[in-house]
Amino acid sequence: MKFRSAIYSFAFLCACLTPSFAHHTAVVVNKENAVDNVTSAHLSKIIRGEVKKWPDGKNIVLVLHKDSAGEREALEHLNKMSASEWNAFLSAHRDSIVFVDTDADVLKAVQTEPGAMGLIEVHSIDNSVNVVHVDGKLPMEFGYLPH
Repeated sequence: MKFRSAIYSFAFLCACLTPSFAHHTAVVVNKENAVDNVTSAHLSKIIRGEVKKWPDGKNIVLVLHKDSAGEREALEHLNKMSASEWNAFLSAHRDSIVFVDTDADVLKAVQTEPGAMGLIEVHSIDNSVNVVHVDGKLPMEFGYLPH
């Protein structure tokens, strides 16, 4: 009985310590993009449209989900905006942001557009794009994106 109790306790502990992918977002860029690290401040400027070009001169194309609670939460926090401010920002910039439905759509858009940058859940990362370090960290590392 003690062994079974220990197994259940271990399983519970593992479940609690295993990262949840629900809100772990990764910033991804086209494979041809040489940018592999940005600061969160610079990323915020890119998302707000204050920075429009990559260092190589390519136009930045922001690809976001039409409706993703985790992405929205991360971007609101990163840009220090309330939900209503973020919604107003998106409404005002609908013509400069590509909106898609799924992570697969983000990957496809980023893969086909050399200047594209998108956000996806970490479990959707594949080798068709490059993952960008934020403040020197990779997804799943503490402090990667403000959550």
